[in-house]
Amino acid sequence: MLWRSVVGKLWFTILALVSVVLSVLMVMLLQYFEKFHVNEAESQLMNHARMVATIIEEYESEETALSTISKIAESYETKVVIISEDENHWYSANDTVNVDLPVEIFYEDEILSQVFEQGEQVVSQGDFPFYSNGVEVHTEVMIVGRPVQMTNENGAVFLYQSLSALEETTGETKRIIYFSAGIAIVLTTIFAFFLSSRVTAPLRKMRLASMEVAEGKFDTKVPILTHDEIGQLAIAFNRMGRELNRNYVALNQEKEQLSRILSSMADGVITIDRKGTIVVTNPPAERFLQAWYYDQGLDGKAEDLPKSIKKLFQQVVAIEKEQAMEIDIQGRSWAIILSPLYDKTFVRGAVAVIRDITEERRLDKLRKDFIANVSHELRTPISMLQGYSEAIIDDIAQTDEEKKEIAQIIYDESLRMGRLVNELLDLARMEAGHIELHVQMVNAKELSEKIIRKFQGLAKEQGIALSGEIADFVKTAELDPDRVEQVLTNLIHNAIRHTNKGGTVLLKVQPYENYLRFDIQDSGSGIPEEDLPFVFERFYKADKARTRGRSGTGLGLAIAKNIVEAHGGEISVHSKVNEGTTFTFQIPRKTEE
Repeated sequence: MLWRSVVGKLWFTILALVSVVLSVLMVMLLQYFEKFHVNEAESQLMNHARMVATIIEEYESEETALSTISKIAESYETKVVIISEDENHWYSANDTVNVDLPVEIFYEDEILSQVFEQGEQVVSQGDFPFYSNGVEVHTEVMIVGRPVQMTNENGAVFLYQSLSALEETTGETKRIIYFSAGIAIVLTTIFAFFLSSRVTAPLRKMRLASMEVAEGKFDTKVPILTHDEIGQLAIAFNRMGRELNRNYVALNQEKEQLSRILSSMADGVITIDRKGTIVVTNPPAERFLQAWYYDQGLDGKAEDLPKSIKKLFQQVVAIEKEQAMEIDIQGRSWAIILSPLYDKTFVRGAVAVIRDITEERRLDKLRKDFIANVSHELRTPISMLQGYSEAIIDDIAQTDEEKKEIAQIIYDESLRMGRLVNELLDLARMEAGHIELHVQMVNAKELSEKIIRKFQGLAKEQGIALSGEIADFVKTAELDPDRVEQVLTNLIHNAIRHTNKGGTVLLKVQPYENYLRFDIQDSGSGIPEEDLPFVFERFYKADKARTRGRSGTGLGLAIAKNIVEAHGGEISVHSKVNEGTTFTFQIPRKTEE
């Protein structure tokens, strides 16, 4: 792990660099000192040779000169060889030098012989073999020679010494250099490790801080200890943390805002990726998907997409244009608009907006039915008015009785048209919220009994038993008596019209703690179950044949519903075919103390 860290890499780099520099320096120093020692040895031998030559030339006594030369040779651990012109030679008696070169070497060696031939000073070093006790010995020696002027003749003096002493000196120098290099390496290692640790300590802190930032702790700060590049990096890191925190907060706010917008939308929204997998949905879209799963008998999974939408999605991806369609599921109609989502140059998915248009379809159908029903309701009386008017103009009616009958029919149909128009106007005002209630304290029991007396004559004519079941403790309530009477009139009249002879109609009034309840029960033909949800719609009639005499305008129940809801109440219906129908409405009760 150390080699993978910045500390290890920096430490190793510094150590390698110093090692290379020390290695080059060591090689250069070794070469320099080796050459220095050789040159120093040559210089010393040459000085000694000059000294010996001076002694030979200046001393008058040969014995004194040789004795002095022997002492000098012994002092400097060198061997002195003096050779005269007549080939007489003399070796210094030096026990410290065990190398005894034969005199022939001085004549035969190419360099050493130049002393005799050319009278020059020479220096030579190398392997000069000699025999000791019959064994050939090889040793490295350095030899210097120079000509010398003896008493009566010329000669040469040679000084040589073994290079083993020079090698010892060189080896000692090498040991000193190696030891110094080792100390330098150790000190460099310590210094490099200390330096790299000091340099990388802020980086390690930044690493820990970056890990905390990666975990979402954007308020993490790095201490600024220096003002160099690392300090500037710490400043940049802290600034980055602040920007990340600000962007993170902004993204969270936008995400929350988008989530709230999606959740509060009435339309469903589905986001789809390029693979056709659902990514995001809102509650209306989830209700749509659950309805589709139920309709298809599937176990709903988050990634499942309806086949029709998947096919539409494939078209969007292929042509990269917005597509729309309508689909019916579980009796509800949905409009779907699919738009592509782009990632720079290619489509990365799509967003589907799903709108429940069931109510729009219903309202559109009601509008069409309203026009058709109004046209139908007006066509009959207008046709009758037109026909009977032509009969009068053409003098078809001969007697006064016939003319009176025709005039009565025209009058009845005009009343019918006026009632239809008035009811339409009343219903329009109610649905627009312009209904006016004249609320007052009314005795509910007396109002109910009045309504029953009002329809007793009609009920007897039809052979129907009309009765009331009004609780004795029903007292006054706060309501609009005319509007409530209009509701009761409509409901009781409908009950009498749709009840066969011998049937019964019952008005029940029951007070409760918070509301007053009215029930109108009959034993008539009843309403088919499929028609029950629509009985309060305008012009809706269970009597499909629209038989005149029993069928009204189809607006009474719609007006009754609006009146009850204007009082803050509710109205409902329960019915079974050939058993009877019960209309129930409740009005909030504010009784007089």
